Amino acid sequence: MTAVTPPESSARRPRRSRPVRVAEAIKDWVVEQGLRPGDRLPGEAELIARFQMSKGTIREAMRILQAQGLVETKTGPGGGSFVGEVSRERAHALLANYFYFQNLTIADVYALRLSLEPELAASLAGRLTEAQLAELDEIMKAYAVPAEDSEGERAQHVASLRFHARLSDFGDNALLGFFIGFMAQILTDLTVYKRLYAAPNHDLWRRGRDHQLQLIAALRSGDAAAARQVMESHMKMARDLMEDQEAEVMKRFIAE
Repeated sequence: MTAVTPPESSARRPRRSRPVRVAEAIKDWVVEQGLRPGDRLPGEAELIARFQMSKGTIREAMRILQAQGLVETKTGPGGGSFVGEVSRERAHALLANYFYFQNLTIADVYALRLSLEPELAASLAGRLTEAQLAELDEIMKAYAVPAEDSEGERAQHVASLRFHARLSDFGDNALLGFFIGFMAQILTDLTVYKRLYAAPNHDLWRRGRDHQLQLIAALRSGDAAAARQVMESHMKMARDLMEDQEAEVMKRFIAE
């Protein structure tokens, strides 16, 4: 049987509740056993015996893991508890909750994007299939012409960020792809929350779309240096124009 014992470093951390410690122990056990998403977990009685905890503590620990998306419970014939798989969308949402009150700025987001996205672009040069390139072309159809009003501007901002999120899906580095996709989501939220689309910005639309067309050409031809340079220019241009737009929105807000 496995007793739940706190690690030596726990004295330096706020004390966690017993169900939280048991939930962590169950996660550790799942990893040690090499279980994969969809694999069945032991029943409640076996968990009680294995972790030497009460029924109430085990049930609360399992509820914690369900809330995290790491455990799925099915009812009916063949039901029970199974190892769950946290989707990228859910992980993004959970991580975004942490940053909700952090007062992130456009500069904060682009500092990270400038570090990551040019390297992603270089790594994908010459490696994308025609189907993947066609998918990027299809996304760009959502902003083939400049927006006529604020709602169109908002939709185009979101679509152009989806271009970057989808590009991040094509790489081999899951961690890099996750954070680039997360930055696109955070920037989407900032764009909407701060109403940066309040007035159509045709300069941002034209230059941003031109950069993306150049990027697709570099990716198709396998020119890693060009892909890196185009993405870096794109990030800097978007950062500068969006910071200007953010400042303009603040001026209007103060004036009102």
